Amino acid sequence: MKNDRENYILPDQRAAAKRTRGPAGTEYGLFQPDRLITTLGSGKTYFVRTYGCQANVRDGETLAGMLEMMGFAMAERAEDADVVIFNTCAVRQAAEEHVFGEVGSLKPVKLKHPEKVYCICGCMAQEPVVVERIMAKYPQVDLVFGTHNIDRFPDLLHQVMTEKKRVIEVLSEEGRVIENLPVRRSSSSKGFVNIMYGCDKFCTYCIVPYTRGRERSRKQEDILAEIRELKAGGRREAVLLGQNVNAYGKDLGIEDGFTKLLEACGETGIDRIRFYTSHPRDYSSTTILAMKNYPNIMKSLHLPVQSGSDEILKRMNRGYTADTYKKLYDEMKALIPEITFTTDLIVGFPSETDEQFQKTLDLVDYCKFDLAYSFVYSPRAGTPAARMEDTIPAEVKKERLQILNDRLAYHASQNNQKYLGRTLKVLCEGPSKKNPDILSGYSEENKLVNFRGSADLKDQIADVRITGVHSFSLDGEAL
Repeated sequence: MKNDRENYILPDQRAAAKRTRGPAGTEYGLFQPDRLITTLGSGKTYFVRTYGCQANVRDGETLAGMLEMMGFAMAERAEDADVVIFNTCAVRQAAEEHVFGEVGSLKPVKLKHPEKVYCICGCMAQEPVVVERIMAKYPQVDLVFGTHNIDRFPDLLHQVMTEKKRVIEVLSEEGRVIENLPVRRSSSSKGFVNIMYGCDKFCTYCIVPYTRGRERSRKQEDILAEIRELKAGGRREAVLLGQNVNAYGKDLGIEDGFTKLLEACGETGIDRIRFYTSHPRDYSSTTILAMKNYPNIMKSLHLPVQSGSDEILKRMNRGYTADTYKKLYDEMKALIPEITFTTDLIVGFPSETDEQFQKTLDLVDYCKFDLAYSFVYSPRAGTPAARMEDTIPAEVKKERLQILNDRLAYHASQNNQKYLGRTLKVLCEGPSKKNPDILSGYSEENKLVNFRGSADLKDQIADVRITGVHSFSLDGEAL
């Protein structure tokens, strides 16, 4: 592929940080591929490798939908595909290095098969340092595009394949809302539904506001139409997605917008509704009341806390204290005693002291989370935290993470003991990835359940008696 740097559109992190007020606007009918593009993939295959959060999974479903609209067929393995897309995550450095490792291994394949097309998109592509690295060291990458111009993907791929040159188009903007894009759902039992995009919180450690743009909400009628489509297609669960779902509707001038949307989703009659991710700063007690009042809104909540230290929370720009979080937890448990709680935790934030880390352990002991995603702090270029002095040795960070994980596993195991012998309703997603003879799915409480039962239970909600308990999963038998 030829290089033509002067025609590249490169990311600008400073521009990505800008914010204006008011609705972003919704665009319909923007995606109108012409006849030539719809035959581009005739006789060819594709593979999408997605990293990171559910929002990335949903983007991957859109990319797959576009590729199949262009005539491509899905390949089982990346090495067999004519077009390979790396749909990336930028939250942690380790994830980025993993992507570069995989892309690097493709260089000899590209030399042997120059007609193959390799693409990098998603949050990594929105980082200037990443795009510079791709241009300097990874000539096997033919196409780079970002999170704001997924609708342009068919045109960009057509340009790469017909003009035989590298294309880089990464828009640094606040973002738009584009409807009516094609989709190939990755699950036959549930569907991911974006309710909003972007984030305006600017936590000091987080790259997402720069890679995903401003908070912008979809119109309620478009969200409900997508949920009804899922239900009509036989899917049993809708998973509402947003970097901060509690902020839904603020840009549209809707007071208590997320709760109103959640109640409207409950009225669709789909069997299950979940949502990710919430922010403590925007949380409303009306949301918990909606969860209590609607049987099809699952009584499980992911509410990232990140740290139990007020000093660290302030330096993270989280906008709440540990006591505020505990009060939220107590209120939710009082209204819905059976609610299950998961969270995110970061250890080793720059200059975190032993005492500050202990406060995180204290909060874990207080909330006794059912599950937590715990990480060692990862500096992201361009964020305020990346400029903070860090005096914590790497071995101390690793030790703290192990201590935290042991504490989390203990509480999770204790929480799960109460399910032994009970019957839970489990949405069966199909055979377990580890054992094809065992079925797997999630209970209403968002517990992973591996169980024995008939293969025709796939995509059904099964009654499963729990026969075994682990820290982060349950074993059972279908009744």
